[in-house]
Amino acid sequence: MRPSVRNYQQVNHYSIFSKIQGLIFIKELSYTREDRFKNLQRIAFVAAELTRAGAAVIAAPIAPHEAGREAARETILQTGGSGANFFLIHVATPLEHCEKTDRKGLFAKARRGEINGFSGVNDIYETPTNSQITVDTTKQTVPEIVHSILCLLEAQSLL
Repeated sequence: MRPSVRNYQQVNHYSIFSKIQGLIFIKELSYTREDRFKNLQRIAFVAAELTRAGAAVIAAPIAPHEAGREAARETILQTGGSGANFFLIHVATPLEHCEKTDRKGLFAKARRGEINGFSGVNDIYETPTNSQITVDTTKQTVPEIVHSILCLLEAQSLL
């Protein structure tokens, strides 16, 4: 099923990119489980407020723990207003590929012990069990991934 191109440009949306997240939310936070939870809750709060204002929000935080993902889901669904939706897209890219393509060198720093609590290196990553879509950038192209997300949104009558 291929989604139509109808009215995509008319959807009010706001995308919370990781660089903006870093500037706004995580300056004083570390990679501990508690700080990751706090960061995710901040993002969920902003997403819920934007959703209540009628925007479709796309947030892409690293959320390695199930409890944090579920708390974010609850925050958005309970406080985001009547039109609130939450779709978990699991980017299931292998750790080796993440390390190989790490432009900031964070995985190397974590391997050297310079960063503690880094998901996949010296902290666990709890694989989501309830994602609506799972994608792998080593097996799918970006257009294929975008297509699957658009199909999900269209199937929910959101586009």
